[in-house]
Amino acid sequence: MPKINKKLVDSLPPEPDRDYWVWDGDLPGFGIRVWPSGRKVYVAQYRAEGRTRRVGLGTHGAVTPNEARKAAMQTLAEVSKGGNPAEAKSHGRTAPTVKRLADRYLTEHAGPKKKSSSLSRDQRLIERFILPAMGRKRVEAVSRSDVAQLHHQVGKSTPIQANRTLAVLSKMMTLAINWGMRPEALGNPCRHIERFKERKRERFLSPDELARLGAALTELEQESSELPSVITAVRLLVFTGCRREEILSLKWEHVDFERKCIRLPESKTGAKVVPLGPPALEILATIPRLADNPYVCPGLKPGQHLVGLPRAWARIQKRAGLERVRIHDLRHSFASVGAAAGLGLPIIGALLGHTQAATTQRYAHLANDPLQAAAEEITKRIAEAMSSKFEPKLVSLHPKN
Repeated sequence: MPKINKKLVDSLPPEPDRDYWVWDGDLPGFGIRVWPSGRKVYVAQYRAEGRTRRVGLGTHGAVTPNEARKAAMQTLAEVSKGGNPAEAKSHGRTAPTVKRLADRYLTEHAGPKKKSSSLSRDQRLIERFILPAMGRKRVEAVSRSDVAQLHHQVGKSTPIQANRTLAVLSKMMTLAINWGMRPEALGNPCRHIERFKERKRERFLSPDELARLGAALTELEQESSELPSVITAVRLLVFTGCRREEILSLKWEHVDFERKCIRLPESKTGAKVVPLGPPALEILATIPRLADNPYVCPGLKPGQHLVGLPRAWARIQKRAGLERVRIHDLRHSFASVGAAAGLGLPIIGALLGHTQAATTQRYAHLANDPLQAAAEEITKRIAEAMSSKFEPKLVSLHPKN
């Protein structure tokens, strides 16, 4: 058999009715396949597990005979060590990708087990960051450097989003191992990736800002320039300390006027009871109910609740002259007023539905405000009393001899 080289390969004519093989005279198992179309493909052939197996090494023109020969030598060397390159290549084509893992994660984990808002967040992070970076990559091929690069790229503009993306990907990889989509020996590639530092943003409305917000809501209500349900939603957020979705999805059947509370069957921390003060009760007692809509804050679509509050909130902020105030800051403000009034952190945590004491601890410094005010008042009065009784004299630290 001749040695396969460019001159030989170029001279091989296609046969119209069949494909045929030409084998190299120097390297057993190295050959080229000539198709009726004229296409010529280099191959490496060997036997494994009682079967003849072939591995494509590239098409003539895209690969030179020398490059194909080197690839054949590597392939046959792997076979001599007990490997099966054709099996590995076939596995690579059918191995699950990150895209497939993401679909299963959303369908079998996030969908059934997470709140709708959390599910939407995960889906957004997956579609925006994870899939563009590694969607086509095999799950078993994802390395720690791949994850670190993704985390770094996202973190350039949005460090918090980068941390959230890392958390979602880490859970996906843990499930991939549990589901047999990634060998356990490879471990989770998200481990030991250092998170970006996050600064918790604390923004509380001052009494003056609360007054401006109240005035703005009254003006907008009188002008009918905002939906009544928008005004209702913001007022209830201020007077209950509830989360946005808890108020927007609140149904009339959840309101217990007799016991002065809201009974939420579902929240971020599970079912909870929210006590209502007189202002909140008055709001709920005076707003109209729609016969065909079960929600306290009805939306524009029949039978649905209000959505899209951020845009309306931006307009309300502008009218009230507020800066950098998120809707969630209304919840913080509710807690801050309680802390400043001297209410204990456990009480505030219970009102907000916190399950962890550490979550309420962010308001600890505010709880000291009444003590600070009391200390200032006491010392002021002592100073006034002492100054009226005597005049302090300067005493030299170096008395004369």
